[in-house]
Amino acid sequence: MSEGKQLPMLQPGAAQGQPPIFQRVGIVGLGLIGGSIAIAARQIWPSGLVIGVDRKDVLERAMVLHAVDVAADDPIVLAEADLVILAAPIQQNLEVLRDLPDNVIGRAVVTDTGSTKRAIVDLARALPDRLTFIGGHPLGGAARGGIDHARPDMFTGRPWLFTPASDRHAQELEKLESFAAGLGAVPRTLSPAAHDKLLAFISHLPQLTVSALMHVVGGEAGRDGLSLSGRGLQDTTRLASSPPDIWKEVCATNADEVGASLDALIAVLTDLRRDLETGRAIEEVFASANLWRDTLLAGKT
Repeated sequence: MSEGKQLPMLQPGAAQGQPPIFQRVGIVGLGLIGGSIAIAARQIWPSGLVIGVDRKDVLERAMVLHAVDVAADDPIVLAEADLVILAAPIQQNLEVLRDLPDNVIGRAVVTDTGSTKRAIVDLARALPDRLTFIGGHPLGGAARGGIDHARPDMFTGRPWLFTPASDRHAQELEKLESFAAGLGAVPRTLSPAAHDKLLAFISHLPQLTVSALMHVVGGEAGRDGLSLSGRGLQDTTRLASSPPDIWKEVCATNADEVGASLDALIAVLTDLRRDLETGRAIEEVFASANLWRDTLLAGKT
């Protein structure tokens, strides 16, 4: 994105200039998700303060894009934040969370944006009472990462999952839900365990499956063979461009549920392999797949 390119505005009808739900929002990790939260929050609640923590080169881009009011590579800048959003990769979020009591001096609500929840929710139990952690996961994204691809309408109409560990922080959860709704998202609540099981099937398994598929097809077909492929292979393997580092962390923090989802897929593939000549398994799987695909598409309209 060039410095002169105008950022996309929020959808018409989005209320802007409201009193901020959180006066001082600190965001650790200004990539695609963290950067989009920052840009949207500054547009919707201009009287609030958005504090960004990241590497210096990322912070320079964030300042050019007017994504943050305050920028620093040291989390001590979060000292007076009343909302802290951990939007870095999962392992980095865990490290920042451990040190958060040393950097945030007052009461604050803390959430994250990672796609696994049990590990960070368990770690958050050690936080002092003045820091209330509620896990979060906005289900928004784009084909490319980084703050240069952040946009304020990233979460419009998309689910934003929250995973409270107990019922003790209903007021803080309500504020977080209002914050997410203010960004255009649709808040939903799940337990940390239910979240990790569901995401293993609707997110983690598709990523591993597509990457494995592209690995096998590319290795066998080669450059010349791939040049003969149609749009079907391109559409099916879009996720194969994802970076491995992020997904290694996802799998490491959700290994049991990801393993169970892989086992379920392997069992179906084994049935297909065993029944290629008669085609009975193909009929059953294709009929079920067509039904669930229609259900998936119907839910997106």
